[in-house]
Amino acid sequence: MTTIAQIGPDDWEDFRDIRLRALADAPDAFGVTLADARQNSEQDWRDRLAGSSPVLVVRDRAVLLAMGGGWHPPGEPDRMMVWGMWTAPEARGNGCARSLLDRLLDHARRLDATTVELHVTEGNNSARRLYETCGFEATGEWEPLQEGSALQIELMRRVI
Repeated sequence: MTTIAQIGPDDWEDFRDIRLRALADAPDAFGVTLADARQNSEQDWRDRLAGSSPVLVVRDRAVLLAMGGGWHPPGEPDRMMVWGMWTAPEARGNGCARSLLDRLLDHARRLDATTVELHVTEGNNSARRLYETCGFEATGEWEPLQEGSALQIELMRRVI
């Protein structure tokens, strides 16, 4: 049975495991490197899950299949950023990412956010198609994926 759940600080090991798996599988999709993430302490992982910003996972029994998070920039209560979207290769095409994104959009609405934004890496056409079908639009605002990277990410935005 597949479920979506918000995880918290006590789930730090699950979060660490899926985040490291995501970074190993798709190093060009995230602004942090696998090597840097491996250096995080237990407290770093717990801190990332503390607070009101949700981190959601798709779970099939004990196996984590996908993740995504929402973050409200300080001083910008009307804006939420989606981050960390990733689906395990064996679960791609099964609606996990769409379900996570729908839940994150619901969270933004409950908090009266009017704008939801995310970044998509150039060449990640399947992610871009998903985001477009969920109402996100390209802004034309590009920046390097990581400092010194030739790979670019584009900001996409949805008004809700």
